[in-house]
This record gives sequence, structure tokens and C-alpha cells, in this order.
Amino acid sequence: MFKKTKLWAIMLIVLMMMSVAAGCRAQKQENEVTLATTTSTQDSGLLEALAPAFEKKYSVKVKVVAVGSGAAMEMAKKGDADVLLVHSPKAEEELMAGGFGDSRKSVMHNEFLIVGPAKDPAGIKGVTSAVDALKKIADTKSAFISRGDNSGTHNKEKGLWAKAQITPEGTWYVQSGQGMGETLIMANEMGGYTLTDLATYLSMKNKSGLIVIVRGDKALSNPYSVITVSKTKFPQIHFDAAAKFSEFVTSSEGQAIIREFGKAEHGEPLFIPDVK
Repeated sequence: MFKKTKLWAIMLIVLMMMSVAAGCRAQKQENEVTLATTTSTQDSGLLEALAPAFEKKYSVKVKVVAVGSGAAMEMAKKGDADVLLVHSPKAEEELMAGGFGDSRKSVMHNEFLIVGPAKDPAGIKGVTSAVDALKKIADTKSAFISRGDNSGTHNKEKGLWAKAQITPEGTWYVQSGQGMGETLIMANEMGGYTLTDLATYLSMKNKSGLIVIVRGDKALSNPYSVITVSKTKFPQIHFDAAAKFSEFVTSSEGQAIIREFGKAEHGEPLFIPDVK
């Protein structure tokens, strides 16, 4: 009797251990990832190419929250996102230094442009320096529409104004508080200038009615990074799924999608992959 009881006790322990192990495996199987990202990746249509390919490969659903880089990083600081795809280098460095990011990898880049009406009221056509162009816009008090939302584009714009030693203010300087697409449309309606990323501009060129006036200045570089949120600070996040997304967008497969995106339609890629 004692031997049978002991045997049953051993079997019960084994079954409990198997149950716990199975539970742990089930817990690790993450089928959703929350991606907080800049509006340019959404407005350009890039995510419509990347997300389905990732979902098919890993059986993980991507929940996209396109709010601008600044707001995306605020989500990360609260543990409300699993992974970020953003383009605000200084803010990204601060996020990592604060321990809110687990890993940060370069993904791609394109460039910012200063666009405006064909009439060019500030007379900046032919100006090669973005800073000099902004100085002329301010001097002539020509309408300039800013994102005004602490996005990566807005941060780049603020940096350029700082280099120009100008604090933009007055009725000529308007903050839209909107994403890039809406800001382009607003600039067109007001006959003003704005700073935009190349991808959103090309994808909305026919809708915005604005022309490229300043392009090619090194000060207008626009790098994007993928950041997985810290699992140490936020154990509840879908870290494994986030790591898979980071791995995918920097893999040869993800980089190939980025390299070809928009090329057929616009005659040039909207983003240049950074992983060789």
C-alpha cells in the first residue's frame, strides 16, 4: 500500500511539473505586438508592406499606433508599447540612457525636405542650405506650418531654427498639431512652407500640391531606428514578439521590402535600408 501511495505521489508531482512547463510555454507564445511609430511610416504606406510580411512569417499580429516619434517614446516610458520605429536620434539616445529601451538598431534613412508653393513667396528657390532658407522665410514672414507635436520631424525643425538663431513666432508661424500628411495639406491650403520627410511627401505629392524647394543638405538627414522596450522595467510587455519585429525589419527580408518600397510608383525608393 505504501509503495502504491508513493508511486501515485511521484506521478502526481511529474504531472504537475509537466502542467507548469506547458503553462510556461503557452505564456511565452505571444501572438500580438504593439508598435508605436512615427506617422511617416504609416502615411507613406511602408507599414502596409512590412507588417503583413512579418505577421505571415511569425504568426504575430501587429497593432500599429502611429502618433509621432515623441508620443511613441512617451508610450514606451509608460510600458504602453512593445517596440518602436522612430526617427528622433537625440530623444532616442535619451530614452536608452533612461533604461526604457532594451535594444536600439538602425533600420533605414531618407531625408527631410523643405517644400512650399510654386509661387515661392520667400524666394528660397536655389538656396541649398536649409538654415539659410528658414532665415529667408522668417525675414519675409512667409507662412510656415510646423508639426508642433514633438515628433521627429518637429524636433528636426526646432534644431534647424536653433542653428539659424531664430525663435519662430508670430502669425506667419503656425503649429498644426497634426501628423505629416495633414500638415502638408494645411501648408498647401495656406500657401505656406513646411518641413517634411521624403516618404510622406512623395506618397502625398498629388494631394498636397506643394513642390520641393530645398533638398540635399546634409543637415536634412533622417535616420530611423527600431527600439525594443525594456522588459526589465515592464515585465508585462510582449518582449519576445518585439524582438522578432526588430529582427525582421533589420533582416535581409525586411531590408529588401524597404529597399523596393515605392520605387516602382515614384521612381525612387522612399527609404534607404541601413543594414548591409
